[in-house]
Parts: sequence; C-alpha cells; structure tokens
Amino acid sequence: MKAIILAAGHGSRLLPLTLTTPKCLVEVGGRAILDHQLDAVSAAGFDGAVIVGGYRIDQIDAHLAARDGGRDGGLPTTLVFNPFWSVANSIGSVWAASAYLNTPFALMNGDTLFDAAILRGARARSAAGVTLVVEPLEQPGLDDMLVEADGERVIAVGKHLVGHQATDRSLGLILSAGGTAYAEALRAVIGEPDGLHAYHHAVVRRVAERSGVRALRIAPDLRWQEIDRPEDIAQWQREHAAPPLDPNQAATTPRDGSAAIDASA
Repeated sequence: MKAIILAAGHGSRLLPLTLTTPKCLVEVGGRAILDHQLDAVSAAGFDGAVIVGGYRIDQIDAHLAARDGGRDGGLPTTLVFNPFWSVANSIGSVWAASAYLNTPFALMNGDTLFDAAILRGARARSAAGVTLVVEPLEQPGLDDMLVEADGERVIAVGKHLVGHQATDRSLGLILSAGGTAYAEALRAVIGEPDGLHAYHHAVVRRVAERSGVRALRIAPDLRWQEIDRPEDIAQWQREHAAPPLDPNQAATTPRDGSAAIDASA
C-alpha cells in the first residue's frame, strides 16, 4: 500500500508563511509538515509515498532530494505535478494521482499531522473496498469535513450536511484495498459541471452512495491536527511539547499499531 499525499495548494490561510514556501514545507515544531508526514508513513509500514505538488513544486522536489534516506529507512517517494492546482480544488490533485488509484492506497491531505499509530492502525485494519478514517464528533469546527455514519457505514460526507445528522469528523484519511470503485467515482465527480471545484471528499460520498464506504474510528487518545492557520502550529507545538524528564519513570513500551483504531469502530 502506498500513501498519496495531496500537497499542491498555496495555503493562503497560512500567509505570510506561504508567501514564498509551499504549505507542506512550512515548519511545525522545527520540521516541515511533509517530513512529519513521511516519517509517519514510513513508521506505519507503507511501501512508498506519492506526493502531489503544485505551488512552488521545485522546492518540494529539492526538499525530497535532500532528505536523509537513512532516517526513514529509504522510503521510496514519487513527486507528481498537478497543473490545475491554482484553478481546481483538492479533487484536481487526486486526478493527478489517477495512475495510483487502482492499487492499494491511503490518501491524505498534505497539511495534516498524524500520530504514526493512526496510519499504522488504519493500514492494519483496512478492509475490502473504501474506508474513511473518522473520529466521533463532539463540537464541530469551522472547517470540519463532517460525516454521518450508521455504525461502520458512511451515509453522507460534506462540510454542510443539509438534511443529515453529523456523527463524526473526517481526518481526511481515505484507504482503498484496491479495485476500481474509487477511481470510477472520481471520474464521475470530476466530469460533472463545476466538478473541478469539488473537494475530494465528494468522491467518498459518491462511493458511499454506489457501493458503500466503511467508517473506521480512531482511538480517543491518538492525536492528529490539520495545519490551516498560524494558531494551529502554536496549538500543535503546545500539545507536543516534551514533558520534563522524570529520571524515576520507567520507559514505556510503544503502542502496538494494530490497536491504534478504536475497537468499537
């Protein structure tokens, strides 16, 4: 299974940080967002990563070339250009990665940081068909991608669920075990009037309507965060600040990734 990272956009809400730098290379905790993601992808056992770039893609290319392969075990990376990045929404980046959609993949937004255990657990528990990773919704945020699910079955997905009751929040992490369902839904959605301006979750909604999408919930103690605004960077750094070292505390054993998804999902 390969990871597909959508990192083509400008990231205007992070200005002035993205004035001369692509959003995925903005530093969070002293490291580029893309480095956080690739290290998590490698730790989760993926076979490689496909990065879809657009805005200032030359910088992404140079950054990937300079990465220390020894740090991530030599994770193979492929950079794909989305020429529609300035005129289309995220669905354009998914289209640019069409060649990778008929084999197992995990698609994620290029501005989201995950605990590696989320990716590891989602990969371990992916099943036939298409899976959307979610968390139970307590209080919706301004930019949340909302989900209505009936148990493990996704009913509806969208930022505004008119006529539906939101139960969960999407992490923007979509997995396919292979097959053509996702690619066929992509062609249908992008071919609609104004399809280039759809969010890529519209593809998930189409699959849910046609053949079904499984909702997979993360455990409540796992952390993830979308980096949209400067305050998101500050929040992530506060939450991930290293606690004072306690010399009397024994080292803990890392969580088993296969248990990283809530068993009640």
